[in-house]
Amino acid sequence: MQKILVVDFGSQYTQLIARRLRELNVYSEVYPWDEIPVLESVDGFVLSGGPESSNIEGNPNIFNEILESNKPILGICYGMQVLAFQEGGEIQNEGKKEFGYAKIDLNNQTSLFADTSDSIDVWMSHGDKVISLPEGYETLASSDNSPIAAYQNLEKNYFGLQFHPEVTHTDFGLKIIENFINVCGVERNWNADDILKNIHNQAKTEVGEGKVLLALSGGVDSTVLASVLHKTLEDRLVCVMVDHGLLRKDEANNVVTNLKEKIGLEVNLVNAQETFLGKLKGIKDPEEKRKIIGNTFIEVFETEAKKIQGIEWLAQGTIYPDVIESAGNSKSKAKVIKSHHNVGGLPERMNLKLLEPFRMLFKDEVRKIGKAINLPDEIIGRHPFPGPGLGIRIIGEVTKERLDKLREADHIFLSEMKKHNLYNQASQAYAFYLPIKSVGVVGDNRIYADVIGLRSVDTTDFMTANVSNLPNDFIQHVSTRIVNEVEDISRVVYDVTSKPPATIEWE
Repeated sequence: MQKILVVDFGSQYTQLIARRLRELNVYSEVYPWDEIPVLESVDGFVLSGGPESSNIEGNPNIFNEILESNKPILGICYGMQVLAFQEGGEIQNEGKKEFGYAKIDLNNQTSLFADTSDSIDVWMSHGDKVISLPEGYETLASSDNSPIAAYQNLEKNYFGLQFHPEVTHTDFGLKIIENFINVCGVERNWNADDILKNIHNQAKTEVGEGKVLLALSGGVDSTVLASVLHKTLEDRLVCVMVDHGLLRKDEANNVVTNLKEKIGLEVNLVNAQETFLGKLKGIKDPEEKRKIIGNTFIEVFETEAKKIQGIEWLAQGTIYPDVIESAGNSKSKAKVIKSHHNVGGLPERMNLKLLEPFRMLFKDEVRKIGKAINLPDEIIGRHPFPGPGLGIRIIGEVTKERLDKLREADHIFLSEMKKHNLYNQASQAYAFYLPIKSVGVVGDNRIYADVIGLRSVDTTDFMTANVSNLPNDFIQHVSTRIVNEVEDISRVVYDVTSKPPATIEWE
């Protein structure tokens, strides 16, 4: 199969590059810069960004095998700098940094910028920059801060971009990546059927005749995975859902009932509320909460596995964004944003082998698989819900009292979004609890009570996201309901921060 290899130098957006290539129906794989595989079947390379300086000895570099492969290369940010440096260019480490929007002006005509514009709004995120090009290279574009914002070597088919075409903030970003695909001559034939075939083969090869315990949350990822594995493993798949007390209102029973009625999946529901809340008592740090929830999940599943003869595997619906934000690649220099319960929280002593067929997929690819196997739209279109649940939507300590308040507020918010036909327009919406109190007036009486926040974002890949433009009168209506109907809530606020700089979840 033809593919483009994404070389990971530690950027938080590395997996997003692969996501864009797959969106254009090109198969791509991501490898750390120091773990490059056999290159015979690779048709091109994209070098990611990264947090280091390319001209400092000991920092990540490009393997000679890549440079000697005679395949097209696209360097992005750090990838651009390290390519230029290793080819004989000069890098400046000090000077004005460039973060956020910038405008580049094209200086040369090139296939990389075909069908774009002479002036493009792009997304920058760098401190170092190229100040002198190697022999045989020419400048393609410049910005006010970066005289060399893009370059090319047509003889070698090497290209460099100081900006990030993979993020939605860059105009024509997807078109630029598509133009690079055309330079590589890769056939665009990667689709959901290919993904399903690979997952089927992976499950048959790795699991063999063994039994698999699936950690089912009821969300899109684990539900689609359960349906896919059920077709391959049949009765050797056992689905277990843990009610950790951190679920939304009536969630556990609704998930179990819906999966049985709509998909025919039998789900074992385990009530572990007291166990989780007991271990979370007094814990305020978000990373510590995530790791406690992750470890406790595994403990519960190990206990359940021992009750079922022959269980050897634990299946999880882990997807790419979980891995990248947890810096799940042990050799990557990516900075940890936050640990995900199914990535950063796995204890080393785990007695089950791990099966994660969706680990290399993005949320939209999982949804495409769900559609390909004819799952109901109400399951495929369900907003993401984090594995740690409301535990990371309560800022600070998690208590039953706070959970009860948040559950009611969240139910009001989401039910109103569905009632006003806003739910399917947003990618993810939820209420969160702030550990502060605010003065309010209820029935002519002064109260000093808790604060609830609301957040709704629009995104295609969950790596970047914009705030949903919900109508102001709708927000006011939801606020009024929450303050009136949820006891001891004095104020409601709406989060208007995009990703980046914020993450979609608060913790």
